[in-house]
Amino acid sequence: MIYSIAGLVLALGIAAAAWRRSRSAGGFYDAQVYGMDRVAHRRYCAISLGFAAFFALAYALHLYGAGIAALTLYVLVAVFYATSFLRGAADADE
Repeated sequence: MIYSIAGLVLALGIAAAAWRRSRSAGGFYDAQVYGMDRVAHRRYCAISLGFAAFFALAYALHLYGAGIAALTLYVLVAVFYATSFLRGAADADE
């Protein structure tokens, strides 16, 4: 049950961050090099809202195993999202 609540909080947090990032044009590296433009941020927001709805449903229906499995999958999505534009500029001479 705690996994569904943790997943819900994480999914809503990532959705809010993705929505906020989709409202700006972004920098050179995240938008041009890594492909994290407004559309990509909105996709991550939609995926996060879908997971948030699933976590709320899993909590309401007491689906403990489904909450754990979904949290495992969503953590991978959240890590991919966080590392996709937080990497920063890499030096080409390295």
